[in-house]
Amino acid sequence: MGFTTEWQEWKAERELQLADPHGWLALVSLDWLGEEPKAYPGLPGRWWQDADAAYLDPEGAELSHEGEVLTGVRRFELVNSGPGTRVSAGDLEIEVARRSGYLIRVHDPKAEAVRAFSGVPSYDPNPDWVLRGTYEAFDEPRPTTVGAVVAGLTHVYTAPGRVRFNHGGVEHTLTAFNGKKSGFSVLFTDETSGVTTYAANRSLAVGEPDADGSVVLDFNRATNLPCAFTVYATCPLPPEGNHLPFAVEAGEQTP
Repeated sequence: MGFTTEWQEWKAERELQLADPHGWLALVSLDWLGEEPKAYPGLPGRWWQDADAAYLDPEGAELSHEGEVLTGVRRFELVNSGPGTRVSAGDLEIEVARRSGYLIRVHDPKAEAVRAFSGVPSYDPNPDWVLRGTYEAFDEPRPTTVGAVVAGLTHVYTAPGRVRFNHGGVEHTLTAFNGKKSGFSVLFTDETSGVTTYAANRSLAVGEPDADGSVVLDFNRATNLPCAFTVYATCPLPPEGNHLPFAVEAGEQTP
């Protein structure tokens, strides 16, 4: 299979995921929970949080969590900046997540953004943007605090190491976070950011290193984070030092 065909198949799968009826494009609201039980417009039950967890009292509404019908108060204790969990309410999925405090956001398959989605603009695939690099593990994984697209919010991730690579005869270094399942996730900006690509960040998945630490950085597969598509995302900004002083004319462009 040729380079362009492989990229086209990757892009088709990526856009299929984005079009998921309960995915990021389906978000229609975001609310931060308070300490007092509260009902939110259009949502069943009452929601609140304390220092450790979020809570839901269904108040007789037909709600379920992980296939279990909720008949009483449910407690959700989640990892800060980690994955959320979802409560089903008919066609809606109500996501509970922890971003310093707790939030709830609604995924509605009837959202306008889902209906209107027709793909993500991207640079044409170019093998010149497939670069070789070297992964260097830190002596100990480093907790790394980064800003967020939401003012005043921060995220803390674990950085296991960094990636070094050369471009134009100059060496560059990017801090790497752990990938969702394996490998690494690199958040970065470059000289296209805010011009042809989303201003706040893009993400590059990097596979597991070879025995000698070699990794492949295929910038043709640089993707937008959810915040490029919706105002209801709380995406992290790249860590300090992860701005590339050249134009990465590859990967996804501004939606």
